[in-house]
Amino acid sequence: MTDLSTLQYTSEHEWIAVDGDIATIGITDHAAEQLGDVVYVDLPAVGSALSAGDVMGEIESTKSVSELYAPVSGEVVEINGDADADPASVGDDPFGAGWLVKVRVAGEVAGLLDRDAYVALTGAGA
Repeated sequence: MTDLSTLQYTSEHEWIAVDGDIATIGITDHAAEQLGDVVYVDLPAVGSALSAGDVMGEIESTKSVSELYAPVSGEVVEINGDADADPASVGDDPFGAGWLVKVRVAGEVAGLLDRDAYVALTGAGA
């Protein structure tokens, strides 16, 4: 499990962990609870260029289909094949086995929320 206190968040309920120039991205526990059972994820291909704020994929649950937004700009360097093969892991362990993509960050990581701000936004845990 990822140390939640070190993560940054978007108002669209993605989390991001930056290590050097590589950012790991997933959905928050709050998003996972709202979605219910995740049945499908559509992730960008390795090598895809992402722009911060743009749609980078979709996540489908038994309740709804939601878009996934890129919290940073950069190039996709890895996708979580386990999440692709077993979408339930995204909802069951969103901060661990359910991570979605890794991105080589291009430029600054800015405009994201810290844990306290995200909790204040959602009124729940991250």
